[in-house]
Parts: sequence; structure tokens; C-alpha cells
Amino acid sequence: MAMPMIKNLQQEVYLSFGKSSIVVKVVAVAVTIGYFLSYAKSVVPFLAVTPGYVLPPNFWVWTFVTHSFIEFHFWEVLADIAVLILCGKLLEPLWGALDMLIFLAVVNTGVALASSFLYIGIYLVTKNEEYLFETYIHGLVGYVAGFSVAVKQVMPDHKLLSSPFGTLRNTHIPLLLMFVTITLRLINVVDGPYPFMFGFGILISWTYLRFYQKHSNGNRGDMADQFSFASFFPSRLQPIVAILSNTVFLALVKIKVCKKPQRKYDISSSAGNTITITLPGTDPTDAERRKNVALKLLNERLSKSDQPSKWPSMDDDDQTSPVSPDSADSAPPPDTKSPSVRLPIPDFKENQMETEANSQTS
Repeated sequence: MAMPMIKNLQQEVYLSFGKSSIVVKVVAVAVTIGYFLSYAKSVVPFLAVTPGYVLPPNFWVWTFVTHSFIEFHFWEVLADIAVLILCGKLLEPLWGALDMLIFLAVVNTGVALASSFLYIGIYLVTKNEEYLFETYIHGLVGYVAGFSVAVKQVMPDHKLLSSPFGTLRNTHIPLLLMFVTITLRLINVVDGPYPFMFGFGILISWTYLRFYQKHSNGNRGDMADQFSFASFFPSRLQPIVAILSNTVFLALVKIKVCKKPQRKYDISSSAGNTITITLPGTDPTDAERRKNVALKLLNERLSKSDQPSKWPSMDDDDQTSPVSPDSADSAPPPDTKSPSVRLPIPDFKENQMETEANSQTS
């Protein structure tokens, strides 16, 4: 039983990899080569990001690019390639190869920069030089976090697993994987920087997709409510997180780091002139998504309504107003009889006496 399943899995992987784009194939090959280069310990400092070497006078900036392809464990290579293949199947048809490559570069470079400054800050507090020269920031773990955020954006309500404890959806994956990464670090399965890199991967990818990703219609970002920062957390914590995140966002708007989201409407007149109205609010793609959901729900409700409305019959001779069954039962029956006329009752005794008198005279 196990061997046929393994063979089928291998065939599916080979087919998926063969149908992938050139971006997925190049990155997968580079990760595989980087794994074998990691056995040369003297080469690792020149390829992985070392916080102490990114500062002047060394300034090894190329490591912000090469660090993504260095992995120390083979299972990490398999996980990276699997995520790349899924990204090619799910995201590349929607974004295109170029946008997927930009997303890869933004997330990995941002994660490397943020992790480097974090370890430099830890060194300033602890004065321990190991955080500067013996810490290696490497791998695609930040991009794995970014991929989970992108899937949450594209298919947030997709059901992955149903269990007695609840339903697991795509929207729960980023936070769940964050806890998994922390647990793996506590049992010493992954390296020290991994939890920090995964956390920065979530933040950087969400920031890019929320505010800066450029779409084909000219808009940037995704201001949908279901993609807010609070939506990453359980429903009971979302109001508290929303207050904190909105406060930070308003502060960034005031110092002009971020801009308020705007909606654009193009109104064409009969004369051929076009007027563009810009209003603050959500993105038009969010409105279009909501409209499609509303139409779907409306169609479902209309298809379920099988009972037609009851109207009064127009063929009745009596033009009476329709009444409800309850009132009809309680109301007295109408008096359809014509008014009675009391006729005089003949007196048969008088008639008999007149008959006898006539007979005697005759």
C-alpha cells in the first residue's frame, strides 16, 4: 500500500515541477545547490547573513540575496520546494511570474534586514558577540510565512480540515505555523533565527500586500476587512488587536509613512467626458468581491423560495375583500335570505259560515 502511494506522490511532484514556471525552477535548483554548499563551513559566512558583517567596514550586502538559498537540513529543502511549487500553482496564475519574483525579493530582503537589526539590538543589550558573528540568517522560512499570508488573502475562507475542535481554514494558517515554528525552536529542531524570520515574514508580506502591491487596474494594496491585521488573530482578540493596529496606522499616516486608502470612480458623461472621483474607503476590488458574494446569496435564497404568493381569485361573482382563515372562521356566516314578508292568515271559520248562509237562502 505504501509503495504505490509514494510512487503516485513522486509522479505528482515531478509533473507539478515540470509544469512550473522558470522562476520556480530556478529558485528550487538554487536552494538545492545552497544545501550542498552548506557542508563547506568556511563558505557559509559569505553566503548567509551574518549581522556583524553587514555593517561597515565589511558591508556584505550580497548576503541579503544569497542567504535565501542556504539550508542546513534536507527536510527544509523539501519544504521550500513544496512551497515554491504551491506558489506556482496558486499565486502565479493570479499575479504572474514577475510579480511573484518581486514578492519573493521583497519578503526575503526585508526579513534579512529586520532580523539583522534585531540581532544587532540584542548585541547592544547583552554585549554578547555571538549574536553578531556566530548567528547565520538563512533559508526561505520568511518566504514560507509570506506564502501563507498570500494564500490567506486570496482564499481566506477555504476549508482545509474539519474536526470536533473546529474548522481549519486558510485564514488560520499564518498564526498556526508561527506557533509550530516556535515549538520546533524550543525542542531545538530549527535554528535560533527561524521564529524571528517567520514573524518578520508575516509582517513584511502583509504590509506589502496590504499597501504596496500594484494591481493591473492601477490600484495598490488590498484594503479588505477580511485582510486586516486583526484578522490574523482569534475572534475574541480581534477587537483589542484592531485598536492597537489602527492606532499605529493613524500614527504612520500622520508622519506620512502611510497613506489613507482611497477609492476611484470613473463617471462617463454623454458628451464623452470622464470625471474621476476619489473617495477615502476600501478598494474597488473589495467592493466587487462583496457584490459577488451578495449576488450568490440572493440567488440561493430565490432558488429556495418555492411557495408562490396567494392572491385572491378574480373570477368570483361576489366582490368581497380577502380575509384571513382565522377571521373567516370566527366571523358569523352572512345572512343571504331575503327579508321575510308576513302575509295575512285566512280565517277558515268565517268562510265556512258564509258558505252555509248562501246555501240556506238559495
